[in-house]
Amino acid sequence: QVQLVESGGGVVQAGGSLRLSCAASGRTSSYYHMGWFRQAPGKERDFVAAITSSGHNTYYADSVKGRFTISRDSAKNTVYLQMNSLKPEDTAVYYCGARPGAYTLGVEDYEYNYWGQGTQVTVSS
Repeated sequence: QVQLVESGGGVVQAGGSLRLSCAASGRTSSYYHMGWFRQAPGKERDFVAAITSSGHNTYYADSVKGRFTISRDSAKNTVYLQMNSLKPEDTAVYYCGARPGAYTLGVEDYEYNYWGQGTQVTVSS
């Protein structure tokens, strides 16, 4: 069992930055690939970024490539999402998920076994 808690959301003007954190707890939490997804009102939950359990490989949605950076600190069992050059269309609830490291890095939400409660990001124009 893995517990995930997101933090760092808030309201920011377009062009600004935010850093989201996802603290993981539970046995062998470092064994999992970690992903960030987001869900805007009335829309499905979409993939944003993912990082392997080792931290050596990352993958991004085209819409955030070059603006967002995912990273992890294994000593702190925490995954981060640095978001720069934010746009109003980035407004959503952001969720982190955990996927067992025995599998390939996933980009679909059904591939992730554990989820946090989400953190709201609002970008004003």
